[in-house]
Amino acid sequence: MATPGLRDIPLLPGSPRRLSPRAVVRGGQDPNHGQQYLRVPGSQAPGRDSGLPSVGGSSCSGSVINNYLDASEPVSSEARLSRMHFHDNQRKVDYVLAYHYRKRGVHPGQGSPGHSLAIVSNGETGKEPRARGHGDIELGPLDALEEERKEQREEFEHNLMEAGLELEKDLENKSQGSIFVRIHAPWQVLAREAEFLKIKVPTKKMYEIKSEGSIAKKFNELLQKLSSPLKPRVPEHSSNKMKNLSYPFSREKMYLYNIQDKDTFFDNATRSRIVHEILKRTACSRANNTMGINSLIANNIYEAAYPLHDGEYDSPGDDMNDRKLLYQEWARYGVFYKFQPIDLIRKYFGEKIGLYFAWLGLYTSFLIPSSVIGVIVFLYGCATIEEDIPSKEMCDQQNAFTMCPLCDKSCDYWNLSSACGTAKASHLFDNPATVFFSIFMALWATMFLENWKRLQMRLGYFWDLTGIEEEEEHSRPEYETKVREKMLKTSGKSVVQKLGTNMTENEDEDDEDKLTWKDRFPGYLVNFASILFMIALTFSIVFGVIVYRITTAAALSLNKTTRPNVRVTVTATAVIINLVVILILDEIYGAVATWLTKIEVPKTEQTFEERLILKAFLLKFVNAYSPIFYVAFFKGRFVGRPGSYVYVFDGYRMEECAPGGCLMELCIQLSIIMLGKQLIQNNIFEIGVPKLKKLFRKLKDETEPRETDSAHSKHPEQWDLDYSLEPYTGLTPEYMEMIIQFGFVTLFVASFPLAPVFALLNNVIEVRLDAKKFVTELRRPDAVRTKDIGIWFDILSGIGKFSVISNAFVIAVTSDFIPRLVYQYAYSHNGTLHGFVNHTLSFFNVSQLKEGTQPENSQFDQEVQFCRFKDYREPPWAPNPYEFSKQYWSILSARLAFVIIFQNLVMFLSVLVDWMIPDIPTDISDQIKKEKGLLVDFFLKEEHEKLKLSDEPGQRSLGGGRHSRSRAPSSAPSGRSQPGSIASSGSQHTNV
Repeated sequence: MATPGLRDIPLLPGSPRRLSPRAVVRGGQDPNHGQQYLRVPGSQAPGRDSGLPSVGGSSCSGSVINNYLDASEPVSSEARLSRMHFHDNQRKVDYVLAYHYRKRGVHPGQGSPGHSLAIVSNGETGKEPRARGHGDIELGPLDALEEERKEQREEFEHNLMEAGLELEKDLENKSQGSIFVRIHAPWQVLAREAEFLKIKVPTKKMYEIKSEGSIAKKFNELLQKLSSPLKPRVPEHSSNKMKNLSYPFSREKMYLYNIQDKDTFFDNATRSRIVHEILKRTACSRANNTMGINSLIANNIYEAAYPLHDGEYDSPGDDMNDRKLLYQEWARYGVFYKFQPIDLIRKYFGEKIGLYFAWLGLYTSFLIPSSVIGVIVFLYGCATIEEDIPSKEMCDQQNAFTMCPLCDKSCDYWNLSSACGTAKASHLFDNPATVFFSIFMALWATMFLENWKRLQMRLGYFWDLTGIEEEEEHSRPEYETKVREKMLKTSGKSVVQKLGTNMTENEDEDDEDKLTWKDRFPGYLVNFASILFMIALTFSIVFGVIVYRITTAAALSLNKTTRPNVRVTVTATAVIINLVVILILDEIYGAVATWLTKIEVPKTEQTFEERLILKAFLLKFVNAYSPIFYVAFFKGRFVGRPGSYVYVFDGYRMEECAPGGCLMELCIQLSIIMLGKQLIQNNIFEIGVPKLKKLFRKLKDETEPRETDSAHSKHPEQWDLDYSLEPYTGLTPEYMEMIIQFGFVTLFVASFPLAPVFALLNNVIEVRLDAKKFVTELRRPDAVRTKDIGIWFDILSGIGKFSVISNAFVIAVTSDFIPRLVYQYAYSHNGTLHGFVNHTLSFFNVSQLKEGTQPENSQFDQEVQFCRFKDYREPPWAPNPYEFSKQYWSILSARLAFVIIFQNLVMFLSVLVDWMIPDIPTDISDQIKKEKGLLVDFFLKEEHEKLKLSDEPGQRSLGGGRHSRSRAPSSAPSGRSQPGSIASSGSQHTNV
């Protein structure tokens, strides 16, 4: 029978008995650990029911922590074997909850709060607290909000202990400060949750992974030897020839697993994942029946929740942990040439982060061949620049092509030979090799995605991700709040009563405990309007930059000294303005996308993440590429002609492309935006901003008055060190940065063949930058099991398909490839490009210029009767002057035909590559099939051994034989690993 007014709290393993009511109100200290165990009497009102209060009951019940530390009796740093354990040096800290507390003041005459709780598990007494009321524990008066939060924390922590977890925390013995609740999951909890989560663990059975084919085997061995200097010095997993059979953990089949030590059977990432699952589903009725730690953090009940890093990464000495190993072999710029230890990354951070770095590594390695081909294409342009006939004709001053003025009044006639430098520079990127390179890059994107699917399957096989089920996700705190508000509106009942009713009457009131499309419609409407507004804002800024270019060009043309460099100055400054605007809007759009997704109120974190990714990608895609799309497909298309120009507003004409075409300007725009985005975002946003945040936090901590513990500050605990790190916010920024870069590499590669080179150089640094951030600057993320990279693969696939269309239009519309081809085979007299420049220029009679647009004070060498402009129009002496000529229509039809042929050819080749490369490697699919057969054989053999063991009565004593036989199969799960059942079964090797 429970003692009236007392809350029963589970004792720690090994405790001989529960505390007696007498021991509760007295103090005692464990001479071994200096830890205290608490069971607090509640101040029960007279006449109330004296039964055991329910979980999360009324506020009259007391504190519910089963392991307090007495600050007056600290454990010496020498006695601590590890800063990853409780203060008994035995139980590992699997998770940490942190919160900040504040007191208004301390009662006069009250001793140090560190002496107010002194109760031990065996009922012994220690220091007596100062005289005060029977059963009172005075911690100083707290305001109402702080008191409410404290009660919610106590209830939540009590519920955690009801779930089997063991807690340890320090006393609140200062006026304010941070408290860390350390959580340990004992073996019984780990085994129960591992079975519930269907976590795959290795069995005792091992088998050999045979590589089929002697030639492939020898080639693989040679490759391994050649690449050995590039391999990190870490324990290998997936490249081993032996593999354990894996099977979901089951307490009834403990004899299948090779459990040598229960403390290390589950690694740290799995232990923290199990605890996190318990934290996510533990309810707190005081906090409006909210579910899980995320809701409590959102309501500021707790400040943070995180698993611990495996010690310090820069600690002196030879002691090695996974974090230190990752830092030395992966997270330093000095090891940029080495492969990534993907298996160790997965073991430490979980499958989701492991897959990200595996994807980033494959993408970076695939950039190597594309970079080599891009450099060859660029060098081809350099080598053939002197042989390019159109460039020679443009640079030949004897041709004397007199061009029409570029602006009204202030601009004079000019010679085409003055644009010789632009023409030669354009040939570097506008040559026949770029067409080949565009086809290559489209196939490259397909091959990259296909190889990623194969690598994903290979990693899934070695990481035992095949066949894992989607985990049930819990509702987000914001979703629960909205549901609660909806239920309050539809009923006069209180929130707690309504939620309690819904638990029993779910089927009758299904629509009331979830949000329907009607509830979300205002959010959807705001989303649609806001996204349209943001896209319109981006287009408006692009138009504003266009106006800047036009007005600046007109202003600079008035001055004789700046007139020769007008085009270079305007182009360079406009691109820099575009870059700055893109960087600013990137940050704004990221915040806006998050806000819009919150308005939608998605139910689960996965849905929230997917919708956030789609919105952020759409906004950032438009932001990053809209200036480039303008230069590639719209600039110079709506200019008009001399005598009938198109004006933006009075006196300012639409801008034209350079004499050599817009491709060179597109190349400049693309290169500056791509390089600037990578350099500034990597160096300032990813490196500088976290350092500034850390410095600001450090200065803030130094300026705030606080009560410090000198011994503690000299030897900070691991949870203190991790608390000072930046919280992990997800992989979306890392993926987004690489996806935008992937777009730069594929969408406009016809105009900038060196894009893969700069992407490769950036990614070599990016891999180590992200690695260093995860290992040294971020709190350890929760390990998340996932089979793939999710929605990012669909986005990559979409960009790859869209790149085929964009490159087709860049070649057909922006470059001079099609006009040259048409001229060479349809209009040239000798099948060469001689006369091509003259063919592309039309005549205009200068006497037909509008009044007030003629050049003022023309200083041209000769009197001009006809000027030339780049277009395919009839001459002024033709029956239909200035109308589009037959050449224009033939070139337009050739351009459209090229787009159709190019698109279908490349799509067909992509589908062919997709078909030729199987998604699942043949050896992996064979191994998966054979592993299933081996698993069945292993089960049958183990069951046979178990039955055989139970049928040997001669080995049992006569008195207890029957009892021993009945306990034989189930004795392994309850205790530690036993020599007779687990240790005796060694690793078995089977050839596959």
